[in-house]
Amino acid sequence: MKDKIKNWTKWIYWFSFAVAVIAVYKTLDNFNDILSFIRNLFGVLMPFFMGLLLAYLFYTPSKKLERLYSKSKVLKRFSRQLAVFSVYIIAIICIIILFNVVLPAISTSVTELTGNLPAYYENLINYINDLPEDSIISKDTIMDTINNIKNIDFASYFSTERIIEYVKGMVSVAQGVFSVFVTIIMSIYILLQRADILKFIKKAANALFKEDTYKTLGKYFSQSNQVFFKFISSQIIDGIIVGIITSIAMLIMGVKYAVLLGFMIGLFNIIPYFGAIVAVGLTILITWITGGLSQAIWVAVIIIILQQIDANIINPKIVGDSLSLSPILVIFAVTVGGAYFGFLGMLLAVPVIAVLKILICDYIDYKNEKKKLAKTN
Repeated sequence: MKDKIKNWTKWIYWFSFAVAVIAVYKTLDNFNDILSFIRNLFGVLMPFFMGLLLAYLFYTPSKKLERLYSKSKVLKRFSRQLAVFSVYIIAIICIIILFNVVLPAISTSVTELTGNLPAYYENLINYINDLPEDSIISKDTIMDTINNIKNIDFASYFSTERIIEYVKGMVSVAQGVFSVFVTIIMSIYILLQRADILKFIKKAANALFKEDTYKTLGKYFSQSNQVFFKFISSQIIDGIIVGIITSIAMLIMGVKYAVLLGFMIGLFNIIPYFGAIVAVGLTILITWITGGLSQAIWVAVIIIILQQIDANIINPKIVGDSLSLSPILVIFAVTVGGAYFGFLGMLLAVPVIAVLKILICDYIDYKNEKKKLAKTN
């Protein structure tokens, strides 16, 4: 009987091993199909992830308004619903202001900039032709680059294939509008039912894990929540403030397209390190083309001063406690996040690396403490 059981055990072992080998082979053989499936699944679930992110951003203001409404005996019963409704009304008002005040100014600047491109191009050619032979910037290199741009076949952008692509793009826009609708609905339901959702998560975690593990998970969940919310909300607020201040400064200086450039700096400022460098570089270049070298230098000086004020005064005040990350880690996180997940990856990479740093540092401390105790005993 024992021999039979041993034989069956061997057969089951080898059968399981063979199935595992086949599964690995099939996975590698159809790796591209699996990746395509994962991408499609991620695309389908994206509105739900975005709804979760939106609810996450609106959680704190919604919670504060709920506490405010709860103080009234009349409003207490519907405090949560009123708080969520109020947050979205405020968000809608901000969007209306954006569309009616900021975007028209940006649209006008973009139209004017596009219309003046031929004149700016001619000025640039004249400037290049006037460069001395021993100039640091190679005249031939610049002219080759310009000629390459001129040789682009713009007619190809209106071919049958391109028109089909544009139609597909319009369909994608329609799908995007639907995704936005799903995102908003999802975020509203998450905010309204957040207590039930959190209660279920805690109950499930308590059932699945031991008490020590449950407490540890709760601790790190709380820390991660603080890091993510503080970073994301503060970066958005900081970007808005920097954009407004920079626009006003450039308007005072008489810089062309001041609102457009200020908006660009504020938007790019959300991305740590790289965003500010790219935005400032583009701003200086556009100012140099439109307003001359002296104005570009003054703009560079003013923007660098404003960036330093933001880095040392405004941003720390908004963020509060620093994430205490090395610039090397931040640059690494932003590069990897941007390469794999685009703009959203660049935005979320820093808080992700901050949470990983907390976990790794705690693990190292735990191991060192364990070694100390072992030596003592």
